[in-house]
Amino acid sequence: MTQADFSRINRVLIIKLRHHGDVLLTSPLPTLLKTYHPHIETDVLVYADTRFLLEQHPAIAQIHVIDRSWKKRGLLYQLRAEMELLQTLRRRHYDLVLHLTESWRGALLARWIRPPLAIVADYVRRRHSRYWRNSFSHHYPVPGRLRHTVEKHIDALRVLGLHPKTEERRLFLGISAPARQKIQSLLSEHPWASQGFILIHPTSRWSFKSWNPEKTARVMETLLLQGHRVILSASPDPEEMAMINTIVGYSSHPPSLNLAGRLSLDELAALIERSQLFFGMDSAPMHMAAALNIPSVVLFGPSGDREWGPWMPDERHRVITADPEHFPCRPCGLAGCADSQIADCLETIPVPRVLQAIQEMLSCPALP
Repeated sequence: MTQADFSRINRVLIIKLRHHGDVLLTSPLPTLLKTYHPHIETDVLVYADTRFLLEQHPAIAQIHVIDRSWKKRGLLYQLRAEMELLQTLRRRHYDLVLHLTESWRGALLARWIRPPLAIVADYVRRRHSRYWRNSFSHHYPVPGRLRHTVEKHIDALRVLGLHPKTEERRLFLGISAPARQKIQSLLSEHPWASQGFILIHPTSRWSFKSWNPEKTARVMETLLLQGHRVILSASPDPEEMAMINTIVGYSSHPPSLNLAGRLSLDELAALIERSQLFFGMDSAPMHMAAALNIPSVVLFGPSGDREWGPWMPDERHRVITADPEHFPCRPCGLAGCADSQIADCLETIPVPRVLQAIQEMLSCPALP
């Protein structure tokens, strides 16, 4: 495709109907469009529960949502809500639609909105029907080798002729004032928090991405014995809370503060913002730490760190994976070995290696 005439593009819709971390990784796109073409208004369409990740974004004009709870209110309610959304999107008169997944909903919306330009990656293995291909004006190629998800998103702009500089591709995560106020209130009860603390978020939405609880407990206990303050966090999901209880049970020293199950994701972001270092797994909070420029040590098992690791990769973040000589199969993308929910490549990562990485990150001079 030749370079697009951006003077004729006034309004853009970005569609990203995925989980929290996926949505956060789209945040550079509105920034880049506004930086290079200030006249453009950029809207996004996301699931309702991920909306807060982009609500503070200064380059986003409107956020449209699909609420997955609509169907729980009955078919008639869902149809009315869907039709209202469709009418709203059509009234916005988009000149460009960027569909960032292989979801069929994006193809249907592109046909409904009928923009002059509709861009999508060339999902040749998954979407090769004539209906899918004709729903979009352009299909940009996806590299055969692994490529970070943020770069894949930016490819949707590169195909239009917009080639941003490296330093312009950073994530953006705004935090609401109420979330900051709650964290300030919680931490004010613990004077040591002002001296810095390590935040351990050992869980993930997907259990196969979480490390061995006993090993996590050993890391936490060692850090506490070294004089560090440690805060634990996790979502209120029963499986995650059970894992937190197991970790605490394995350790002879309790965390300095256990906030597991007590925070919304927005509040968790405010807590991450106040931390000295983030230690966790492949998860949305890991992406939050990267967006907030908080040094991090993260563990990856079967999922691909080259595609989903902290963005942007630099000396601020340390990714730990199994020895490729012993596990040439990773990243396999499975839910653990043979989809068993247990990943040997993650389970076998040794505690000393993790502690060494944390100590190295803590000893690094403050980064800008």
